[in-house]
Amino acid sequence: MKRFWPFALLAPLLLTLLVAFAAPVAMMLMRGVSEQELPVVMPRTAKALRAWDGAGFPPDTAAATAAGEMRAARHAGTINRIANRLNYDIVGSRSLIFATAARLDQGAAGGSVADLARIDPRWGDRATWSAMRHASGPSSSFYLWAALDRRVDPDGHIVSVPSEQAVFVEILLRTFKISAIVALLCIVLGYPVAYLVARAPSKFANPLLIVVLLPFWTSTLVRTTAWVVLLQTNGVVNGLIQALGLAQAPLPLLYSRTGVYIAMTHVLLPFFILPLYGVMRRVPPDTLRAARSLGAGPVSAFVRVYFPQTLPGVIAGAVIVFTLALGYYITPALVGGGADQMVSASIAFYTNRSLNWGMAAALSILLVIPLGAILILGRSVSGWRPI
Repeated sequence: MKRFWPFALLAPLLLTLLVAFAAPVAMMLMRGVSEQELPVVMPRTAKALRAWDGAGFPPDTAAATAAGEMRAARHAGTINRIANRLNYDIVGSRSLIFATAARLDQGAAGGSVADLARIDPRWGDRATWSAMRHASGPSSSFYLWAALDRRVDPDGHIVSVPSEQAVFVEILLRTFKISAIVALLCIVLGYPVAYLVARAPSKFANPLLIVVLLPFWTSTLVRTTAWVVLLQTNGVVNGLIQALGLAQAPLPLLYSRTGVYIAMTHVLLPFFILPLYGVMRRVPPDTLRAARSLGAGPVSAFVRVYFPQTLPGVIAGAVIVFTLALGYYITPALVGGGADQMVSASIAFYTNRSLNWGMAAALSILLVIPLGAILILGRSVSGWRPI
């Protein structure tokens, strides 16, 4: 029984994490690879379209079923869900669904593909039926391909979307680039600080550690807003640069990529220093002295003896910073310009404004998969194991 007591004590916490965190996240991510609209609102149509091989046009029985269920959805008030989903694939499908349902309600014939084409010529286009077949579920790759600026054409081929609609790959690459540079800046700036705190005597180390922890006592919004004040055209930073003669005119630090790097590095730097400091505290100080006594120079002793022992902490801190930076929303939104917004802004837009949860989930999946690969790579390189 003693072996099961720890699990019994942890059971409430694990159950809370499962119910309040893991399950909702998993349900949200499932929206990116499943179809929730057509199979629910028009189940018989979805079943008929799944049986269709996609060649030519669907059988007239499938068209008649679609016509009947469109009318029923209009009366039930659920037709908006189908119209919105098809409009994600082909712009203008919303008006097509609403107008067709209204005409069918007025007595127009809808027993065949030709009848529906007489109501609106777009029903005579294979692309319309292909979009409905892609939405028939239950699983779907539509949102994932859309998040990669791709789509499935009526023949089942993966093709690029028009250049004016291709935005997501650029946003994803920008997100990974900004996150990687912020992680690199944290390594460059945080390693000396962590080394200083770890090697300092206790009476100095504790105050220095408190200084490192100070940003945790202020909200991210307050810190980011402070950087907006500091980086503006007539702010403190530009005033100092001009006073030192480094520039004749104010630099464009606010609403720029530079401002994003500065603010995000400041906000995330403690998340790199703390795990690295914990690793450095466990490195015996005698190792450096032993290397020096055997003839190694200061640089050689540091590079060949000390740094390899702290590498797990470097990787752990860099992964934490990179992970947090991937999902950052407030700092790029306030400090960056329109060309500096990260994928989190798109996820927020599709979740809160357009209510396209499938696209929001697909973008989230495209962040989770590379992150898992980075964790596995970090473990294989240094032996670091995330707890």
